[in-house]
Amino acid sequence: MTENEITLALIRSLKEGRTNDFQMILDELQPYDIAVQYQRLPEKHRERFLLHLNIRQLTELMQELHRSDQVRLLERMPIDQSTKVLDLMDNDDLVSLLSDLEPNLIEELLSRMNRDESSYIQKTMSYPPETAGRIMNNRYVWIPRYYTIRQAIDKIREFAEIAEYLNYLYIVDEDKQLVGVVSYKDLILGELDDEIEEVMYTRVVKVDALTDQEIAADIIGRYDFITLPVVDTENRLLGIITVDDVIDVVMQEANEDIEKLSASGKAIDFKTPPLIAAYRRLPWLILLLFIGLISGGIISRFEDTLQTVVALAFFMPMIAGMTGNTGTQSLAVVVRGLVAEQPDRKGTIKLIIRELWVGIIIGVTCAILIMLIAYVWQGNIVLGLVVGSSLLLTLIIGTLAGTIIPLILYKLKVDPAVASGPLITTINDILSLLIYFGLASLFISRLM
Repeated sequence: MTENEITLALIRSLKEGRTNDFQMILDELQPYDIAVQYQRLPEKHRERFLLHLNIRQLTELMQELHRSDQVRLLERMPIDQSTKVLDLMDNDDLVSLLSDLEPNLIEELLSRMNRDESSYIQKTMSYPPETAGRIMNNRYVWIPRYYTIRQAIDKIREFAEIAEYLNYLYIVDEDKQLVGVVSYKDLILGELDDEIEEVMYTRVVKVDALTDQEIAADIIGRYDFITLPVVDTENRLLGIITVDDVIDVVMQEANEDIEKLSASGKAIDFKTPPLIAAYRRLPWLILLLFIGLISGGIISRFEDTLQTVVALAFFMPMIAGMTGNTGTQSLAVVVRGLVAEQPDRKGTIKLIIRELWVGIIIGVTCAILIMLIAYVWQGNIVLGLVVGSSLLLTLIIGTLAGTIIPLILYKLKVDPAVASGPLITTINDILSLLIYFGLASLFISRLM
């Protein structure tokens, strides 16, 4: 069935009170699809829809919704029902939800939850935002090092419904320090009476709870892990980060970089009201507006040059635009590259030299082309040389600016995406106009 057909079938079953039919439809849907159907329903049917969901389905629905919808859904539920849902939610999703609520509401919700779950959530929320500790969860199986494979398998069966992933089991000692890891495959292939210590790996890739979430995501991607253990400073196992958490991190970081590269400020999505969207964009645009006035000042300073050779005005937007474009391209290359690797001094110098050659090749190609156009149009070889030389120099400078500025910010521990596209473009506009009119003024007598 299509989404429309599913929605109509759900509405019919709700109207006619056919609970079995309603559940049969939901049983065929993934949690994401259930959330889609909930959001597609008219408001008058949503209350009845929620009444027909069991606790597991409500929990899955809650985890798939947008943050604002999660809060509204939480407000719709009776107190006892919301408590059960919060207890069953993945810890990382719950921490993310609670982080957006008022402190008094957080305290009230935590007080209703299971004591162990509430304590773990409070401990997780004590870690700084965007760290490994903040996105870890306790849905994993740990095994004492003295267990046999038979005992380990029995424990897996006992906690199978609770654990989020069973691909890896983490081995701890008497102090709950992480001493090894074993895969489910190794357990199946081993003898039931073998001890865990005989099949476990002692070289465990792990992260500290205060490790930046981007580094944790990079480790999971580098090693193709499904889960990654999180430990404290004394190597005690605190939780795990799962691959679905990493996908969320990657999307979050990518969105943040896009926001910075486009100078749009805080997150703006399709649902953001016009006034809020405008408010979040204005600070950068106002800053760029004042920086852009410098460009106007440069043009007014060379007003006599423009009046003497009117043809210079024709090439002015092209010079400024091309410089900004090549700078933005280099910026995008550098920001994207820094996500995948951390270049050392040698790698940084090599990158700058590479981009210098890119700027020269692009500059020479475009300069020759525009030189011919200027000569054919005006019949003045000097005009062609001035425009071509200006374009060559500005493209090289634009490429280097788009490369060096984010690298400097990276070395200063500042997010390189702060060097937003519009900022690079505006700076390059100023430099390109100075070079263009400076050369034109030097050869003004030959241009007339």
